[in-house]
Formats: sequence, structure tokens, C-alpha cells
Amino acid sequence: MANLNIDSVKERTFDAIVVGTGISGGWAAKELTEKGLKTLILERGRDVKHITDYPTTNMMPWEFEHLGMPSLAVREASPMASKHYIFREDAMHFVVKDYEHPYVQDQPFSWMRGYQVGGRSLLWARQTQRWSDYDFEGPARDGFAVDWPIRYKDIAPWYSYVEKFAGISGNRDGLAQLPDGEFLPPHEMSCVEKHFSDQTAKNYGGTRPVIIGRAAHITAPQPVHIQQGRAQCQHRNLCQRGCPFGGYFSSNAATLPWAERTGNLTLRPHSVVHSVIYDENKKRATGVRVVDALTKEMSEYYAKIIFINASAINSNLILLNSTSARFPNGLGNDSGVLGKFIGFHNYRGRITADFDGFHDRTTDGRRPNGVYIPRFRNVFKQETDFLRGYAASVSASKSGNPNDGIGESLKAGLFAPDESGWSIGAQMMGETLTKETNFVRLDDTLKDAWGIPQLRMHVSFDENDMKMVQDFYTELSEMLDRAGFSNIKTSDTQRNPGSENHEMGGARMGSDAKTSILNKWNQMHYVSNVFVTDGACMTSTSTQNPSLTYMALTARAADYAVREMKKGNI
Repeated sequence: MANLNIDSVKERTFDAIVVGTGISGGWAAKELTEKGLKTLILERGRDVKHITDYPTTNMMPWEFEHLGMPSLAVREASPMASKHYIFREDAMHFVVKDYEHPYVQDQPFSWMRGYQVGGRSLLWARQTQRWSDYDFEGPARDGFAVDWPIRYKDIAPWYSYVEKFAGISGNRDGLAQLPDGEFLPPHEMSCVEKHFSDQTAKNYGGTRPVIIGRAAHITAPQPVHIQQGRAQCQHRNLCQRGCPFGGYFSSNAATLPWAERTGNLTLRPHSVVHSVIYDENKKRATGVRVVDALTKEMSEYYAKIIFINASAINSNLILLNSTSARFPNGLGNDSGVLGKFIGFHNYRGRITADFDGFHDRTTDGRRPNGVYIPRFRNVFKQETDFLRGYAASVSASKSGNPNDGIGESLKAGLFAPDESGWSIGAQMMGETLTKETNFVRLDDTLKDAWGIPQLRMHVSFDENDMKMVQDFYTELSEMLDRAGFSNIKTSDTQRNPGSENHEMGGARMGSDAKTSILNKWNQMHYVSNVFVTDGACMTSTSTQNPSLTYMALTARAADYAVREMKKGNI
């Protein structure tokens, strides 16, 4: 019997364990397996294989029972998740329903989750902008939160590394606040978007650039993409269903199959990570406790290196639940900041306008991308009564619809010149301040279906956020007005934190172990063989979409972890 136990432990022992299969977890698996480490990757949800497990990817609109809209009963059963734009019949099977994993809202929090292999990499908006030193230096400049332990030069080579593999389309714009990357050919602006860009450059002397977005879509496949089995983006704009062509980057299409080919990867779905095991004699983590999502049985897996990539809030949950005599308040939490300083992006501001012109033009085909306005407020100096700033995404389209009508009227509409005007819309993405008053914690009594404490969410907007929204209304309205647009209207989406998909922080990086959880390598200050490289690691949020930075930080941390392991330091 003893031998059987020894054999069982051997079967559950690996060189590395990765928790989570989303964008950062997939990169951790790829990097660790490529470097020769036998790696176990754990996913709390079901397996999703590229192409074969995208059930709606080729369905026509009329093939959905409710033409795409979830039924009232489905929406009422998930009042928070159903508020998200992705929660429709073609993709809601990739979204966690509220009742499947409940949590406590001390303040409104619309937690959008994807529990399956690939996580939310199947659902993301695929916008990929680098950070600059203006972002990394933000906390040091205004004294809010703690200083980042890294700068752009530390991560720039890793941005290039992941961009080449993932496939990023974009234009080299030469902007100090938005560094250029390793780009595939960019998408094109429409005539109205180009007009807005040109007029804004003229009216503001180039200080408010309006550029084509940078997106994780293959516009010209390179040999590395062909090796991955991915093809050129077909511009179907059905990305949230899963792309059978692999035209956009996801864990399912790219990093996980790449890791699997090494022969070093073991994927275990239906594995809810309960906590990290800490050995007080060895003064290191030795593995993780896992609850089988189906049988509810608990087991343990062991490794020399552990990467936590469960997505920001769930990574906080795992670390907070990893208690021991040495760490009674959560793994590595001597500083007491674990679960605190949660940040997110402020998407509440919207603006629309009309343009009377280009009547002889229209759009042709589809574009899985948009136009982007990088942050232009408080970049080079503090110039407003709020801290940090916002970016904006922009898209223009023809106002008329030639498909209106039936029979002869439809034919006439299709062949008649479209004399309608254009409409344009802009959405803000503001940087929220990571504050101690924005936190998550474990509930004292409530448990989930796997016996793990439920999370309590205490995250909200503040005065700084609302001042930013008003500034967005004022400045974008002026920009549109000066560019010749009319009927300019503003609106507030009233979206809750969490619904933005960009929750960050809780296990932030920093140089001082007294005020942070991780060092400059995403390594725990007090548990040297545990790394956190998803959104939980973020010290501040910037105004850029964060996924590219998660990928780069993960590749960088994995490289460091393996080097340190070979030296015998971890």
C-alpha cells in the first residue's frame, strides 16, 4: 500500500503547475513546457478544443431560437452576467451564470467570468496596446498607490516577443505615449473616421492622435502563425463564438496547442483550485489543493514552481484562501495588502454624433477592429482636476439601411444610391485609481459549491472617475464639433465595476515587500517559487487594454523562474 501511495504522489508531481488557461495561463504553459518543464495546467471549467468545441461558430442568425437574444428566463436567472454585451445566444455558453458561482456584492459588481479551457481569451475584444513609461511612472508622479518596480525598457523586448507569436495588426504611429510594436498590416479607417483623424490632427496640432486600433488579428500570416495552424482573419466579426480559422489570438488556437506539442503539458479541466500548499519547514510552496468540479473530491498536486493565472479576482480568492500558521491572512500576505487596491477601467462615458457628407461612400465588408484615441490628458503634465486619464475607441458607420423593406422595395433600396449620412460613436476607457478602499475579501460563513469561501466585493467608482467622465464628454464633444459633426449626444452606461472585463490588482507588484505582494519578476516576496502574472499583479491600470501586458509579463516571469530554478534558487 505504501508503494501505491508513493506512485500516486509521483503521478501528481510535476516541475511546474499553472492555475488557469486564459491569456496569461496559456502563455505560462507555453513558456514553461518549451523550456523543458513537465507542466500541469489546471482549469476549473470544461475542456474546449480549438475548432471542434465552437458550437455556434458557423450558425446563421435564424438558427438561434431567439435570434441571438437570451430569453427572459435566462436573463432573470443571471441578472449580473446578462448585462454584459457578450451574453447572447451565440456566446453565453462561454460565460459563467450568476448562480453557478455566487459572490457577495457589498457594492454593485458585475463579475464577468469564463470558466472553460481558454477562459476569456475566447471572448476578449483583442485590443493590444503597449504601455509606456508615462503609464509605469504614473503612481510615482502623482503619489497615488506605489511605484511600479519596472519600466518600459524592462518589458519592451517581451512585448516584441509575444507580439510576433500572437499576431498583432497595427500602424507604426511614432507616439511617445503609445510605443510601436511588431505589427502586421493595419486595418483601414472608413472615410469618416479618416476625416475625423485628419481634422483632429489639424485642429489640435497632432496632440490628440486618432489612429487605427492595434488588434490581435492576423492580417498577413507569418511562418510562426502557419506553424500554429492559424490562418488569416476572415473579418467575420463573430469572434466571441470562437474562431475556426484561428484568425485572432486565443489560448485555444495558439499557446495551449503549442505547449501540448512539446509533450510536456498535462491539462486537467474540471479542477477548482482551493489553495496553495505552503511547507513551513521548506519555507516554500509545494503544490496546490484541487477540488474536482464534478465529484467534489479534493486532491493535491505538487511542483517546484507555481504560476497563479486564474484571472485577477479568482487569483486573489485562491491566495486569500491559502492560509497557514506562517501566513494566516493569505499566502505571502505579511504586508496585509492582499485583496486590496483593486482597479478596473471606467467605460461609462459614451458619445454619438452625425456627419452630413460622403454620401457617395459606404463601408465594404466587416472590420474586427476600431479606431483608437490614445490618452491625451495628464500625459506629459498634470493639467486637470482629476488624476490620470482616459483613452477612447471610435467607430463610424452609414446611418441608412439599404436592407429595409420587402420584395420590390428591398430591391429598390439595394440598387438605389445611399444618400443617408454617417453616424459616429466613441466610448471612453478611463484609468481608475487603485485604492485601499477597493478590495475583495473572503466571506466569514458563506461557501460556494466546492466548499471554498465566497468572495465579498467592495469596489466602486469615485469622484475622480466621474470628473473624468465629464471631461470625456467635454473634450470629445469639442473634437467632434470642430471636425464638422452635428447632433452630438452624450450618455452614461451606468456600467458596474466588473462588467469592463479589466479588473486588476489585489496582489500588486512593488519594490517594497511591506507594501506589495510581488517583486519586479512577478515573484512573491515571501514565497519565492510562486508567481502571479495575470491581472492580479497590476499596480495601476493605465488606459490601455491590459492583455498584451499580461502576456509580456508572463513570458518574462517564466523565463526568470526557469533560470532561477536551474540555479537552485527556487
